[in-house]
Amino acid sequence: MQRSRHTDACPGALQVHQAADGALARVRLPGGTISAAQLAALAAASSRFGSGTLELTARGNVQIRGITDTAAVAEAVAEAGLLPSATHERVRNVVASALSGRVGGAADVRGWVSELDAAIQAQPALASLPGRFWFSIDDGRGDVSGLGADVGVHVLEGGAALLLAGRDTGVRLEAGEVVDRLVAVAVRFVETRGKAWRVVELADPRVLVPGSGLGLRHTPVTTPPVGWISQDDGRVALGAVVPLGVLAARVAEYLAAIGAPLVVTPWRSVLICDLDEAVADAALRVLAPLGLVFDEASLWLLVSACTGSPGCAHSAADVRADAAAAVQAGEADIRRHFVGCERACGSPPVGQVLVATGDGYRLQTRP
Repeated sequence: MQRSRHTDACPGALQVHQAADGALARVRLPGGTISAAQLAALAAASSRFGSGTLELTARGNVQIRGITDTAAVAEAVAEAGLLPSATHERVRNVVASALSGRVGGAADVRGWVSELDAAIQAQPALASLPGRFWFSIDDGRGDVSGLGADVGVHVLEGGAALLLAGRDTGVRLEAGEVVDRLVAVAVRFVETRGKAWRVVELADPRVLVPGSGLGLRHTPVTTPPVGWISQDDGRVALGAVVPLGVLAARVAEYLAAIGAPLVVTPWRSVLICDLDEAVADAALRVLAPLGLVFDEASLWLLVSACTGSPGCAHSAADVRADAAAAVQAGEADIRRHFVGCERACGSPPVGQVLVATGDGYRLQTRP
């Protein structure tokens, strides 16, 4: 399906979206990586100029809502080193295996993420890439290949498979080819997309990779790494689920105070990495009472929601409140995503999507 709108309204740190509750800025984090100092800067910006919360997105990015001074927030983002390119800031959408280089996987793909980010910014044509277009780099464990990125790679023994819209094209790449090929596919999309915003909207995505096919679709992974995670180097990572992806700025400050590298995952969770056991134990004792979830059996892993009312003018209900009520009532026994209108923003690839009708919810039929 092609969209009729010609202008790309996808928000960034400079081009904000005017939501019902004020301006919204989205900060791209390629591979979900963010330092403690950078998280602290975003928390401070939200506390001073926004809603006092940070929203984690399904592409591992961070949003600030209710902004009263957009220039001040943009300045804070830039000073934190999170705005390396004014022309390409909205197109740096790169999702990667969250634990790559720390736990398992067939390769450490963190270097590819950095190289791809630099290559995107260095390619003038990609300034015109739609803000919804995204890349995935899977280290072979299969955690992000099933999420349906527009173009991606999946590490195999001795190389990588090229993916389009989450499907294997049959094209195999050597390690040194990966970044150049991903950029080339994105440039080709810009040249041929017409009114399409995503690869899946093209009549035949194979036009982006001549001679390719569209084969295996990887199975979506629906839950993040949670709890105490032993890294291969003997250190510890903590996987913290953020209920409904809404992280209070005060809690973000506690996360930042640990001083550890952080990864925002596509499942609206945070990984606190490279800890020694004593620090990890202390962090758990502090963070769990603040509302972060470290229990892989928690019902919060089964529930998500769009923004809903009052933040979105399109919404027929306060869907976050209704989703939270379902968890509190123990009704979240299957995966559910609550949305306020037919657009069904943020819907995960599997599970039920419940659409608010004004007097309840109805089940949306998936395509």
